[in-house]
Amino acid sequence: MEKTTTPKTNMVFAREVKEGLSAFPKHLSSKYFYDEIGDKLFQQIMALPEYYLTRAEYTIFEQHKSEITASFSTPNVPFNLYELGAGDGTKTKLLLKELLKQKYQFEYRPIDISANALAQLSTSLTNELPNVSVRPIQGTYFDSLKEMGQTQEKKKVILFLGSNIGNLNHKLAVEFLMNIAHILNKDDLFFMGMDQKKHPRTILNAYSDPSGITAAFNKNVLTRINNELGGNFNLDNFIHWESYNPETGTAKSYLVSKIAQEVTIDILEQSFEFDAWETIHTEISQKYDDAMVYQMAEDAGLRVVNQFKDANSTFKNYLFTIA
Repeated sequence: MEKTTTPKTNMVFAREVKEGLSAFPKHLSSKYFYDEIGDKLFQQIMALPEYYLTRAEYTIFEQHKSEITASFSTPNVPFNLYELGAGDGTKTKLLLKELLKQKYQFEYRPIDISANALAQLSTSLTNELPNVSVRPIQGTYFDSLKEMGQTQEKKKVILFLGSNIGNLNHKLAVEFLMNIAHILNKDDLFFMGMDQKKHPRTILNAYSDPSGITAAFNKNVLTRINNELGGNFNLDNFIHWESYNPETGTAKSYLVSKIAQEVTIDILEQSFEFDAWETIHTEISQKYDDAMVYQMAEDAGLRVVNQFKDANSTFKNYLFTIA
């Protein structure tokens, strides 16, 4: 089994867990959902009938792949195609196949916090698209942006798919987009997927499936604390809970303690107390409309130059350049 953490990342994990469980209200970062188990769970989530996001974006790529790839570059201009949070690359492969078909000159540079996900993606690309030049990069979004900013030899096209931007609160999302704007040159492009506001029940169903896969994914952060930091969380003592505010477009995921309990984490040499029904906030999933997107772009120094959507405007992909 390939390890997804190093002693250094474990120290960061431990520090952030201590900060999150010491805060009021308690919180843990959704980036720690992902390891080999978490990656598999998320792949199962994407196949759920309730989880519309992946299918909607896949449909957009199927219907508009020629127009999308044509907006990235021209066949005689080489470029680096970065993807933040690449995952298993299912949707991206549609674009990669089209780029190969049209004889574009590019190198694909997938970025993910999970070494396991990158290894699986590299293997699948070798088998399915051996003519694609691939250079995987392991790291967080913010660390990877620094590396991209130092790479100026070719035009950059940066992909950020699946509405991953929605995992950041508004302030951090604008800060992230400002960092994107800072590393873009005149001809560089940023292509981002953003889930749209819609019927609240549709959104709630997407994050609270009856099969319990999303709950297991949410609880995987506790499993990782147990396995990597010496925690003694009893997962049965917590329930997964989802909320959605249609006014703000914000969906939030929580782990809720069913009982009063104390949890010890050996590596921290510390215990944490939970009241009955106390929450750990684990994830935000923001939903957008055009007004929000255009305002965020303006605040960050970006400009929307095109957008692509599915038939019901369930999901949209926006193409940005620097303002």
